[in-house]
Amino acid sequence: MFSLTIGRKRLCHLAGMASGLLIALCATAADSGLKLATFDVDVTPPVGSMMAYDPVVRVDELTLRCRGIALLGAGDPIVLCAVDWIGIANESQDAFRAALAKAAQTTPQRVAVHTVHQHDAPGCDFTVERLLKEAGAKDLGRYESAFHRKALARAAQAVKESIGRAQPVTHYGRGEAEVKEVASNRRILGPNGKVRVTRYTSCRDPKLRAEPEGVIDPMVSVLSFWNNDKPVAALSYYACHPQSYYRMGIPSPDFPGIARFFRQQAVPEALHVHFTGAGGNIGAGKYNDGSRENRVALALRLADGMKCAWDTTQKFPIGSADVQWRVEPVVLPLGKHLDEDKLRADLAKVSDSKTQLRGADKLAWLLRCQSGHKIDIGMLAVGDARVLHMPGELLVEYQLAAKKMRPDLRVMMAAYGEYGPGYIATARAYEEGGYEASPGASDVAPEVEGVLMGAMWKLLETK
Repeated sequence: MFSLTIGRKRLCHLAGMASGLLIALCATAADSGLKLATFDVDVTPPVGSMMAYDPVVRVDELTLRCRGIALLGAGDPIVLCAVDWIGIANESQDAFRAALAKAAQTTPQRVAVHTVHQHDAPGCDFTVERLLKEAGAKDLGRYESAFHRKALARAAQAVKESIGRAQPVTHYGRGEAEVKEVASNRRILGPNGKVRVTRYTSCRDPKLRAEPEGVIDPMVSVLSFWNNDKPVAALSYYACHPQSYYRMGIPSPDFPGIARFFRQQAVPEALHVHFTGAGGNIGAGKYNDGSRENRVALALRLADGMKCAWDTTQKFPIGSADVQWRVEPVVLPLGKHLDEDKLRADLAKVSDSKTQLRGADKLAWLLRCQSGHKIDIGMLAVGDARVLHMPGELLVEYQLAAKKMRPDLRVMMAAYGEYGPGYIATARAYEEGGYEASPGASDVAPEVEGVLMGAMWKLLETK
């Protein structure tokens, strides 16, 4: 009887403690002032529509997604979005940011839109579409945007609806882990310090695959948001071109999308959103000969890294004062190889659609720069985590430099924002040559390094 009484007292005591803990947790949720909404939209193009390289011939089980979060309670809402397309450029960037901002009742400056950069996927550039139509083009190719505009409308509606379902956020988490045998540097230098050969994302030459990995960032970072013990969203960042194989005519999220799918199934409570980091000169070429089985193999390796980053996540309480959004507008220096007269002459060749399409994107970027357009470099600060939101196909050296700027912080990077400039190399890379620094791939000047490094430092040094 005595034992039973003590047992009951202990049970009552434990119940009281549990009740008190529950009240405290609820108070934490209420007091944080933060909420987070998630959205997820299918943006797979239908059969017959044009992707970046080929028309769609079939749609498979894994669809292309437009996913993201809206963070509420730290000033105007902050919207972060990742799309399974190859790129969103120029006026398309403006349209996406404006539509999502309106849906979330915020400003475009507090919206970041990125693509994961899969190649069996659409590209989007409303500026090129407009220029082609004004020139009387008979074939808009990949720039015909009826599907893209419908997808954007669905995304905006999803953001609007998600706000009403926003969940309290009491904690943030951060973790990172090494991803093994996925990333390798594409730029292989010769004895003269110039690029000797490019090891692309699929490489059948065993001698090139035997070359060292080169300069990479092997780490995948995961930033998570929690409602007490419940995960609400997990954002992953990894610098590598997302190709295993392509030109199939079948929309595919490729290996990062499959890895994201695996993680979504493992932690279904949280929406998993993946951002490609500064992977302009990074691909899977050392570990990928284009064999079909390599897509899942690469996905499993990336998913393993994501899981390890998740399993080692450290959680910290968070409030409104712990979250900030900062923007540094920059003007990117225009590539000196861009010739407006020639580009306009090519655009006027109505009878030669290939020539029209080939240079229209370069003319669009040139005119955008001439108009004085600035690109917003955004940064999300969450506790001691920092996420830089960058344009173009950045070389990995930018990401490594950002991490070195603030080793006391957990710095992450999402690239492939404004896609207009194409590749963005470093000053040294422009001297070394190679595809990423060539006039065909990069439409900015070498001085771009100073502009972006300065913006990153200015954002990261701010307390």
